Amino acid sequence: MSGTPIDLRNLPYRRGVGVCLFNAQGLVLVAERRDRAGAWQMPQGGVQGDEDIAVTALREMKEEIGTDRARIIAKLPQKTTYEFPDWLQNRRMTSGGVFRGKYRGQEQDWFALMFEGQDSDIDLSGEHEPEFPEFVAWKWVELQETPNLIVPFKKPVYDAVAAGFASVAAAIRRGETLPPWKG
Repeated sequence: MSGTPIDLRNLPYRRGVGVCLFNAQGLVLVAERRDRAGAWQMPQGGVQGDEDIAVTALREMKEEIGTDRARIIAKLPQKTTYEFPDWLQNRRMTSGGVFRGKYRGQEQDWFALMFEGQDSDIDLSGEHEPEFPEFVAWKWVELQETPNLIVPFKKPVYDAVAAGFASVAAAIRRGETLPPWKG
């Protein structure tokens, strides 16, 4: 690769989804990244080809946290985007990392899901992950806490998710049964 910097504005965003998984108490699941201690995030991942995004959300959840025992109850109306910081983009381009400098960042559709399983259904071993397991630990937290747990470059996305799904969290805490999302 030459020493000429790539103009990241010319690169596309990678299409993806994010999963805001709620339990019966209105808390959401976050998991600690294997590659960055102290960085907690909700499950997310890329859309494969022309895969339906709702299918992607359930597939990614199964791959990353070992369960798909959930139903979609809401979707943010707008897509969110974030750009990879220079340090990450440069590392990926020079080390042959995950995206090899192919994308400027990610564009995501975010879904709220109601967990219908037991905590024991959550499995970070990677049994369903086609790559290396992404997470080493998980926990349930208040939705509003999530922007403070994520890496800084994704914080605006988590701010939007926390604001966009605040009414969902409140409804669950009130004991309301939310109907399935009708995409």
